[in-house]
Amino acid sequence: MSSWKSTRRIWDISQTLRPDLPVWPGDTRFGFERTWRMDEGSPVNVGRMTMSTHSGTHADAPLHYAQGALDAASMEIDPYIGTCLVVDARGVNGAIDIADLPHIDSADRVLFRTWGSFPHDEWRSDWLPIAAETIEWLALQGVKLIGTDAPSVDPQESKTMDAHHAVLKHDMRILEGLVLDDVDEGRYELVALPLKVGGGDAGLCRAILREMA
Repeated sequence: MSSWKSTRRIWDISQTLRPDLPVWPGDTRFGFERTWRMDEGSPVNVGRMTMSTHSGTHADAPLHYAQGALDAASMEIDPYIGTCLVVDARGVNGAIDIADLPHIDSADRVLFRTWGSFPHDEWRSDWLPIAAETIEWLALQGVKLIGTDAPSVDPQESKTMDAHHAVLKHDMRILEGLVLDDVDEGRYELVALPLKVGGGDAGLCRAILREMA
């Protein structure tokens, strides 16, 4: 009898959705309540969630930064499944620049680890953004998805959203809020499917990395 368990190691790189989840200042906080309860006589437990489309680990839809662009339900799935390169960017100052990426080679998807330890219990605005020029360069290398453990590829205070617009220019995709603490630099298989939300400016993801075969 075959076992369901994969022989390749899997890393869950998703945040846990919970009521005390840190969110972008001013955005909708995550809420969960039990609406039907077995301990009150219901045959099942059923809950209700309230959240931002950008809660926890999520994929930005182009609609997030371009009016009239693709929503979360219209995005193709292909960019979110396949081989990726995890880059350890800890120690980089200011923003991730092209000079910080000498070892990128034939990668379709690139994920950046920037935190020494992911801030699960507090909102921090001092994350490491990605320079727009770096995204332009990655696009020229054939990269179609960029992921980060930060809440955004741009700084929190940005009004021009230069990195997001560089992504838009090249029809790339973005994953944000990844948890890469236990992941070494190297190549993996990524699976991070965004929820198919009609009109959604982002789709929440259960993102994993799997050891290469």
